[in-house]
Amino acid sequence: MSTVDDVLETVAAVAPDVRDGLPGRRLTEAGVENPSGETVTAADVHADELFFEALGAIDGVVEYASEEREAVADTGDGEPGEGDVAVAIDPLDGSSNLASNNAMGTIVGIADEPLPAAGEDLVAAAYVLYGPITTMTVAREGTVTTYVLDGGEMRAVEEDVTLPDDPVVYGFGGRVPDWPDAFREYAREVESELKLRYGGAMVGDVNQVLSYGGIFAYPALSSAPNGKLRLQFEGAPIAKIIEAAGGASSDGERSLLSVEPTELHQRVPVHVGSKAYVERLEAALSD
Repeated sequence: MSTVDDVLETVAAVAPDVRDGLPGRRLTEAGVENPSGETVTAADVHADELFFEALGAIDGVVEYASEEREAVADTGDGEPGEGDVAVAIDPLDGSSNLASNNAMGTIVGIADEPLPAAGEDLVAAAYVLYGPITTMTVAREGTVTTYVLDGGEMRAVEEDVTLPDDPVVYGFGGRVPDWPDAFREYAREVESELKLRYGGAMVGDVNQVLSYGGIFAYPALSSAPNGKLRLQFEGAPIAKIIEAAGGASSDGERSLLSVEPTELHQRVPVHVGSKAYVERLEAALSD
């Protein structure tokens, strides 16, 4: 069994514990901010601690980085490569949804280069969706598989996942008055063609796009030119999955997998989904 296998199976085993820990931390803040300046909930901290302890104990995982931690933690000897890997994780994506009992998730990127690593250096990526059913969607070796997590075990329910040919949904983050003019015009076209699906947790919103086709975006904003989402913990892993499923990703100009990281908590505009809609978006932003 490879280290990548160990990581994926460990994420699957820990995910039920993360989910089971949510009710008691529903309305509790940790009293701190993460490195991106966002308020951290007790559920964020709990999830990070669970994943760090479990993933850091795997032989071959030599680096661990989390949205909740300032710096990369060394968890083994040596550097990623030749079987050893680095893991970057958003332990509880959409934790602000906890108070309203809406969908949340976990996002994982596995790289064979030191962190921060470019998306092109990811050997696998996955997200766990804590919905009515707990599922894990994995991109590896150019294909995407969705598993149901039952008792911490992975049971494949859909292999060779691809985005549908006929797109149905869209979801755009940020406040409309804060969108740049070019993106606002693009959004007006899209909303006349697709159905709005936006729940405030990237994993849930992206899973809608993967299931039904369409586009998800958290664009550059007038007040935040680099957008809100983190390249290392959200943008690149999700791009890995969507592109492996036959879709496309973009920061507005290029694939998110091609964006070179300059710092661990770097933000980036994120646009992922059906190729035609991402290509139209890039054309709209370039005018």
